[in-house]
Amino acid sequence: MALLETINVVKSFGGLTAINRVNFELEPGKIVSIIGPNGAGKTTLFNTLTGIYQPDQGQINFNGRSLLGLRPDQIAACGISRTFQNIRLFGEMSVIENILVGMHVHLRQSPVDILLRLPFFKREETDSEHNALALLHYVGLDGVGDELAKNLPYGAQRRLEIARALAAEPKLLLLDEPAAGMNPQETEEMTSLFRHIRDEKGITILLIEHDMRVVMNISEHICVMDYGEKIAEGTPAEIRADARVIEAYLGRGAVAGQHEEQLQ
Repeated sequence: MALLETINVVKSFGGLTAINRVNFELEPGKIVSIIGPNGAGKTTLFNTLTGIYQPDQGQINFNGRSLLGLRPDQIAACGISRTFQNIRLFGEMSVIENILVGMHVHLRQSPVDILLRLPFFKREETDSEHNALALLHYVGLDGVGDELAKNLPYGAQRRLEIARALAAEPKLLLLDEPAAGMNPQETEEMTSLFRHIRDEKGITILLIEHDMRVVMNISEHICVMDYGEKIAEGTPAEIRADARVIEAYLGRGAVAGQHEEQLQ
């Protein structure tokens, strides 16, 4: 059974159809990329999967359950976490506090527990801080827990955003251009982290990425969008050779030698 399934999903804004009858299945345990030119509808699709937008038509099923009508926090509790194209950390909060925010969907403390600082509240708070430190170590950010998030270097902020997403204990991690703005070494390290997340934590990964070297290097399956529609999907080798993909990226008349250079 597919972990995630979209059936004829449509989302429009006024007269603009941002995604049009998109059908997509994601198998558990995979690393899958969604690619396409700017404006293809990739982030809009992510936003419908996470409850930021409600689709105008179609179905979205996750782990055998419909996500239609659920708020973003409810979808997070179902097991979907995400990062954003533009980093959205709480800059005035510490690194540890940012990670603790990601854990809120699983915390069981009641307002009474918090107000009276009952033993259960203290135990859960201690456990959460311990888990947050473990996540900092996992993403390579040891020793910066007390720093303000806004003071971290760009690459470290990207890692912190991933740690915060992992704090929600997801089954599916959505990454929106996670390598954007990174130098080659940072990109290589981030790619390695994604593999560790999938292999060690068993988390399925779906990413949007414009860096074709990252996409072709890490993806087991690729979905290609253009003008809001899915135009192709398959293995990296199949996508490299797909005429519709070549046309979407390079225009009509592109030759094989040109598209190999652009997509590798």
